[in-house]
Amino acid sequence: MTTLAINGQNHDVDVPPEMPLLWVLRDVVGLTGTKFGCGIAQCGACTVHLDGQAVRSCVTPVVAVGNRKITTIEAVGETPAGKKVQQAWVQLDVVQCGYCQSGQVMSATALVASNANPSDADIDAAMSGNICRCGTYNRIRAAIKHAAKEA
Repeated sequence: MTTLAINGQNHDVDVPPEMPLLWVLRDVVGLTGTKFGCGIAQCGACTVHLDGQAVRSCVTPVVAVGNRKITTIEAVGETPAGKKVQQAWVQLDVVQCGYCQSGQVMSATALVASNANPSDADIDAAMSGNICRCGTYNRIRAAIKHAAKEA
């Protein structure tokens, strides 16, 4: 039995230690906002925060989480940076199909929380592992800059 601190609540889960965090979140805990994209940490759809740092949950085994706090898309809006990013996403109409957007928002929130004035290069570096098949990259960049100004 492992206890995970997810979105401010403890969850006892009986899973193999090597099970990817993504499947624990989706299939065991029932938080389906975090998406499966590629399974090899290349697309970013599965991004969550561990103690505020963006990580790919599809390749993060439960045993590697330890006592770190997990934040998913379901609760990121409760953080100051997450709220600003989500508001910017809506105000600038970033979403097209939406599948990748939970991962995009999680990566953007980690950036905005750690950098109050990200440059284009900072945004490119932070978002480089997030793929949007719809190509909303210009709107994503604009929303990150907007959220950073608001934070």
